[in-house]
Amino acid sequence: MSKIIAVANQKGGVGKTTTTINLGAFIAALGKKVLLIDIDPQGSTSSGLGVEKRKLTKSIYSVLVGEDSAADSIRHTSVKNLDIIPSNIDLSGAEIELVSMDNREKVLKSALGELRNHYDYILIDCPPSLALLTVNAITVADSILIPIQGEFFALEGLSQLMNTIKLAKKYLNPQLEVEGVVLTMFDGRSNIVNNVAEEILKVFGKKVFSTRIPRNIRLVEATSYGVPIMQYEPRSTGSLAYLSLAEELLKRNNDTYTPIKNVNSLKRPL
Repeated sequence: MSKIIAVANQKGGVGKTTTTINLGAFIAALGKKVLLIDIDPQGSTSSGLGVEKRKLTKSIYSVLVGEDSAADSIRHTSVKNLDIIPSNIDLSGAEIELVSMDNREKVLKSALGELRNHYDYILIDCPPSLALLTVNAITVADSILIPIQGEFFALEGLSQLMNTIKLAKKYLNPQLEVEGVVLTMFDGRSNIVNNVAEEILKVFGKKVFSTRIPRNIRLVEATSYGVPIMQYEPRSTGSLAYLSLAEELLKRNNDTYTPIKNVNSLKRPL
């Protein structure tokens, strides 16, 4: 039975997609079978893994509206053991279509069904909002991973997200937990960034991952090539940070893994 983790924060530009792609890729590289679900209409996780969104005939949209099964909508990626159910702009209309459905908060949960038996981890990249698509992700998830950018406005709206999690746990998903908080785009040379990090530690305590994801241009470049950072520049600071995050997450879950002896072996000719 897989563990489902929703990567969520209603604030945009905090590194949700970058984290979903690269955390998922490294968990797969550590020997786990991983499925990514792109439930953001922008489809950035899909394009970041080389999916040609305009040519999609099966996507998370067709799954949610009942046209296709989740199993039939899975696509393999360039990373061994890493699959994705992609998204494109069609998903932007799903919010309206879901409103009229019975148990509209649980459509994704029903759609995933037996897929949970085929993967070790399922990561869901949520849109930057707390609307119905995110609620579907939170309802099916075992836990939520919250990327927070290390900047002055990082805590803005965080109370709203925590309240949504509290309500979801009360009414929709009693088992829902916070997997953890990961600080992204982190620059330890900045006093403001360090002050924000201290505030986040006060709020979340041990839920904050020790690994901090630095600002790294290689992470941006990798997505433009449609591959995770480990296949683009495995020795970069961003790549090594996501490897550390993947190892830390697996350790937190008491999950054994196969260490990567040589990260350079992960690089893929572009």
